[in-house]
Amino acid sequence: MKQQRYDRATVLDFADDAAGYLTVTAAITRPGVFPYRRSDGKVRYEAKLPEDIFSDLAVSTARAKPVTDEHPPEPVTSRNWQQYAKGTSHTDSRVEGDMLKISMTVTDPALIQRIRSGDQKEISIGFETDLISEPGEYMGQRYDAKQTNIAINHIAITKQGRAGPTVAIRGDSAYEIDENDKGDETITMAKYTIDGKEFEVPSEVKSRLDAVEAQLESAKTKAATVDTLQGRYDALEATLNTTKQELEDTKKNALTNQLDAAVTARVELIGSAKTFLGDSFNFTGKNDRDVKLAVIQKVKGADFKSDGKTDDYVNAFYDATVERSKADGFSSIGANHMATGGTYSTDSQKKVDENRAARLNMHNKEAK
Repeated sequence: MKQQRYDRATVLDFADDAAGYLTVTAAITRPGVFPYRRSDGKVRYEAKLPEDIFSDLAVSTARAKPVTDEHPPEPVTSRNWQQYAKGTSHTDSRVEGDMLKISMTVTDPALIQRIRSGDQKEISIGFETDLISEPGEYMGQRYDAKQTNIAINHIAITKQGRAGPTVAIRGDSAYEIDENDKGDETITMAKYTIDGKEFEVPSEVKSRLDAVEAQLESAKTKAATVDTLQGRYDALEATLNTTKQELEDTKKNALTNQLDAAVTARVELIGSAKTFLGDSFNFTGKNDRDVKLAVIQKVKGADFKSDGKTDDYVNAFYDATVERSKADGFSSIGANHMATGGTYSTDSQKKVDENRAARLNMHNKEAK
């Protein structure tokens, strides 16, 4: 069931125009936990949470609503507008900080005079709300219920002091009080410590200060987290750069080792081939296959055909030829020069043939 409520606030600023109308600007409500005196005399604390009072619904319902002289005994509608309306609110309702603000124009001369004289300078909104009996805590203060689906019906200009000194003492512009409460509301004081000294302040003020302190601590924590993450990032970046350099060095070393191995193998091949080809053989421009074929052909003569033979085959044949020649003491000019019909032992020939067969068999297995 919808509940009728009234908020209180102080006029922030006003100015007149050429027509004699008075334009008033006021903060009409804010989030918080506020006391409402019930008809049985007991006080219940109700919460206006930011998600409710700053919702699009609540903010929009403040626009183009009647401005009244005190609260009328009934909600203002199109049927009684002329009876109660002494002006109207504008369409500039907005949230500024933790306040809902709006401006309005007062058109009634008598009310304008009382506003100017200070007799009526407080704003009190009349609104309807769904009240949910759900205890909780907001900004460090407990509440018994919370207001939802807030819909503003009218904005009343009320007499000074109806809410007692509460508004001035608390230094805020939106405090609720039940319409049946004609007395002063007792202010709940709390202790707040500044630089080691304790001060008594209204509980709402302490809640606000505590919230600000919490925000500052959160900001400090976030800053420390950013510094920590930046430190980790810098360390990882340094490690990455070191790893990149190590990788480059490894590549360079591997390339150098490969080059060294290739040069060594070439020198050994040329040294071995000279035994068969002699010092007069020109190795310039010839690759390893050309050199090995030259050795094989030197030993075997025109009988060896290299057409269609793979590098593996040539390598195996070359290795067998070298082994055989070592066993027989072959040289480019010796008595066992194979090209001149030299002889060699049967055992040596058998060993060479076995080596060559093994090399060729290994090649055939790899090919499969």
